[in-house]
Amino acid sequence: MENNKTFITGFKEGQKYFGENIAAVVNLVLLSFVYIVGAGLTSLAARVLGKSFLDKKIDSDTKSYWEDLNLKTQKKEAYYRQF
Repeated sequence: MENNKTFITGFKEGQKYFGENIAAVVNLVLLSFVYIVGAGLTSLAARVLGKSFLDKKIDSDTKSYWEDLNLKTQKKEAYYRQF
């Protein structure tokens, strides 16, 4: 009877470790796929279209890289239903 309890307890622990390892592998594969498809295709499309998401050009004559938003140039009605 003691051997049965030991076997069942060991079997449960083995299943637990197996499930955790399978979950880690599946998560790695799925998240890698999502990253490659999502970020990769976005990057590829941006390069093809010539889009730059960040201003990476360095200008030594510029005192600051701060950009003014000029929020007062639009009418008040233009700010309704932005989203």
